[in-house]
Amino acid sequence: MMVSDALRAAFAPYKRLRVALNHGNRVLVSRDKTGDAYGITVDLARALAQRLELELEFIHYERAIDVSNNAAYDRFDICFLAVDPKRAETIAFTDPYIRIEGSYLAAPHCDVPDADTLVADGLPVGSVEGSAYTLDLSRKPGSKHLVVFADVHAALEALDKGAVAAIAGIRDVMQLEAEKRPGARVLDPPFMEILQAMGMPVGRPDAAQYLRDFVSDMARSGRVGEILERHGISAACAVVPSGEN
Repeated sequence: MMVSDALRAAFAPYKRLRVALNHGNRVLVSRDKTGDAYGITVDLARALAQRLELELEFIHYERAIDVSNNAAYDRFDICFLAVDPKRAETIAFTDPYIRIEGSYLAAPHCDVPDADTLVADGLPVGSVEGSAYTLDLSRKPGSKHLVVFADVHAALEALDKGAVAAIAGIRDVMQLEAEKRPGARVLDPPFMEILQAMGMPVGRPDAAQYLRDFVSDMARSGRVGEILERHGISAACAVVPSGEN
């Protein structure tokens, strides 16, 4: 994939590639003891910057909604979010590169046998404002029983106080939280498949096409799977374009 000066300028009008990191998704990005970011999205950003021969600048956000809300205000050049029709109004997404599951974490006092019963019984479920799973659940049966919190910490606090019967979240993260709470458990089946993609603000068609090609190439070559494995996620979670092994 050849890179022209015009393409670099389309990606990075300020001469550096500004990358929005969503620290609300602990599967994809974390901070080490010094505060530096590492993880799947960091590795993908570095691979892209290397191909474009651009310097990187990480822009840190604590919630997905903070990333999506800033897409129209020239705050970043690329981002990593779950694909959603509402977000696509301001973000040009690539094809997904990883699929993860959205699941409910049931409180110790919640005795429903599965996720379907939780919804059918109309029990209150906490969720995080602007997250992909909140956007999805708001369009499904049971949406009137959603209790939306500013962040996952507030949702977990409500769970621990008994204000909600369960909270929605990324399955791997919910499993970690269940292990901290005797009697808590992650309910089956998952309520959604979360498809994570790279994206950039709309209005940069040439750069957006290059970004789509980049993600496709990384998936087909097995590089995405290698990055996932390096960070403890099965390569089977990588999304490979149809027709490829």
